[in-house]
Amino acid sequence: MRSYHKEMEGTLAATREARLDDALQTIEKNNTGDDKDLLYFLEKGEVLRLKGDLSPSVESWMKADEKVRQWEEESRLTLNKTGEAIGSVLINDKVRRYDGQNYEKVMLSTFLTLNNIQLGNSAAARTEIKKTHEREALIAALNEKEYDKVEESAKKNKVTPTFKTLKGYPVETLDDPEVLNLKNGYQSAFSHYLAGYVYESLGEKSLAAPGYRKAIELRPNQPLLEQGLKELDSRMSGRGRKGAGADVLFVVESGFIPARTSMTIPLPVLSNGNAIITQIAFPVIRSSNSYLPANLSVSGKSVPLSVLANLDAMSRRALRDEMPGIIVRSTVRAIAKGVAQKELNDRMGAIGGLAGIAATVLTEQADERAWRTLPAYISVARTTLKKGDYTVTVPTPNGLVDVKVSVPDNAGHLIVPLRLVGQQVIKS
Repeated sequence: MRSYHKEMEGTLAATREARLDDALQTIEKNNTGDDKDLLYFLEKGEVLRLKGDLSPSVESWMKADEKVRQWEEESRLTLNKTGEAIGSVLINDKVRRYDGQNYEKVMLSTFLTLNNIQLGNSAAARTEIKKTHEREALIAALNEKEYDKVEESAKKNKVTPTFKTLKGYPVETLDDPEVLNLKNGYQSAFSHYLAGYVYESLGEKSLAAPGYRKAIELRPNQPLLEQGLKELDSRMSGRGRKGAGADVLFVVESGFIPARTSMTIPLPVLSNGNAIITQIAFPVIRSSNSYLPANLSVSGKSVPLSVLANLDAMSRRALRDEMPGIIVRSTVRAIAKGVAQKELNDRMGAIGGLAGIAATVLTEQADERAWRTLPAYISVARTTLKKGDYTVTVPTPNGLVDVKVSVPDNAGHLIVPLRLVGQQVIKS
């Protein structure tokens, strides 16, 4: 079976060393078929963005978006993908078509917003912001229905769908306060703050304010977010004033989202009154513990950074919310495998039993697929800068790195994305 975790090792190693052409070549080498999947376009689009190739990045991500929109259309019609659901029960979740984690779908439209505004395509940026809001609403509705469906299935199959009863499962990864403090596993303050900033840059105060409000709701007690809303009127009234300077938004991305790995756990189940122990794989996400800078220095002036998207925690929150469904499907699968194992034992004795166990170990793997080139954290700093050239000093795990930033005349608003990669800082 394909191991996406191992497959991405070469791509991530090259990306961490800023060998972005090598990273792209590795992505292509691992995806030689004509029918490219969602992850191919997501990973490729991110590496192209880091290279500064924004138009090809948009092109790749729009192909990813086509696949997400296919999922959206199917999801609006029905939640019961019967054929795929049966397959995943009999084998495992890896046989499902990968439609992306919900936070990945939202971050896709968020990063498309960022790319398009940098390319000067405000109409496309508006479209992506609207798409973000619609996508979040659909996900919320689907999650509610999925919860009811899992609860019904758990009762039917007499399953207790909690990861806390799985012997040996690292419960602390999903009970981390950073995970529990999130409203959900797909919405980030960054997506909505960016929407507010973009609308403000376009002079649309009535659309900017809701973006800032939603960001505050998702990440309360952040001075940056509260100022974004509180000072909106004064900033709008000062637009275009001679010598006012540019409203500069630094978007600092650090680390990489943690991997999903597979952990096999012996699961006791009852079948026809008999207790059966079978090996079932469950996904595990351990925090990447990525470096998180606290501030920037802009030509000697310290500017604080605020974390607006903790994708490390969001990925674990998404898994936490997904675990009841995984456990129900896994238990049904365990019963089927246990029955098959008992039949082998009865027919072929110990040798048949050992062969069955070996086959189970080989085929039983949790779904490891995830958009691995995403950052672990997205932090934001906002300041006003007059026309000119600036040295932005960025703290990294290996010391301070200087980046040159130019503010053109009459810029008005300027977004400066910075990505910490190994010992370098990439300005895309």
